Amino acid sequence: MRYWWVNQNQTYRQEVDGGYLWSPKRNANRARNPYYESMREVAPGDLVFSFMDTRIVAIGIAQSYCWESPKPTEFGTAGQNWDHVGWKVKVGFTELRHRIRPKDHMAVLAPLLPPKYSPLQANGNGLQSVYLAELPALFAEVLMGLIGAETEPLRVTATGVPPIAADDLDMWEHRMEKQVEADISIPETDRTAIIRARVGQGLFRQRVSQIERRCRITGVENPTHLVASHCKPWRDASNEERLNGENGLLLTPSVDHLFDRGFIGFEDNGRLIISPAAHRPSLQRMGIKVDEPVNVGGFTDIQKQFLDFHRTSVLLKSLKNSVNPEIG
Repeated sequence: MRYWWVNQNQTYRQEVDGGYLWSPKRNANRARNPYYESMREVAPGDLVFSFMDTRIVAIGIAQSYCWESPKPTEFGTAGQNWDHVGWKVKVGFTELRHRIRPKDHMAVLAPLLPPKYSPLQANGNGLQSVYLAELPALFAEVLMGLIGAETEPLRVTATGVPPIAADDLDMWEHRMEKQVEADISIPETDRTAIIRARVGQGLFRQRVSQIERRCRITGVENPTHLVASHCKPWRDASNEERLNGENGLLLTPSVDHLFDRGFIGFEDNGRLIISPAAHRPSLQRMGIKVDEPVNVGGFTDIQKQFLDFHRTSVLLKSLKNSVNPEIG
């Protein structure tokens, strides 16, 4: 179990009522933000302390890993400078009866603040730049002690949370597909090709097949059992990128699922990356070796560019490890 602190001054009601966390992927200037990147580290069973208007007002239990998701429409005018696509995690929140003000307890809490990426200043004031920050276990324990007995049932419940799958990716892509279908500025044949590319078929598959001959992971060569999978996902790509054969790999359906959802990725030199979020027994059943390093071979220069996007914007990973975590 890990512990997180989320600042929800702008979106508390929407996120607590909706049962989720949502953040942009990057700052308005496109710079990486460690407090947004933290979303990629959350795992089912983690506890999330909600900070709003100077108080801890709720505790959430994470129910999923994060996934790409459009900015919630219920945010309205909140975060007008945020990107329209970000990270989302399902969280079941319980609002607290005893809402403590951390600033009143800094004599105890200040020595326990993390030295880097702290959610609070040493004087107890919040930091506007923080969205989601990890808390040291001891800090979280003291915080729960200050809140009182109502935290214990939440801690117990969190230990048995089964992961919930992302449930809006297909719906989101389907809406985008409808937009392409209705865009008369795109020639009809191109529209058809772009729409078919979403499911790895048509012109996109033909172009990928000119570069790739088999599943990089399982070695399956029979085209009947292969899917043309986008490195830079269809939902993130331009229409040109959606049809670019070098934005694709041929994968078996189960491996395609893992790649598209960020549970696996690839380094430029062909080494397989296994996300810390991946369930290794499931990966083994899908034909992925998790007990030894795997190298699937080299990529073209353009494939490497698309794979870089996948590593930085799709792959689920821990910031405490390198992009190539220990296998096993």
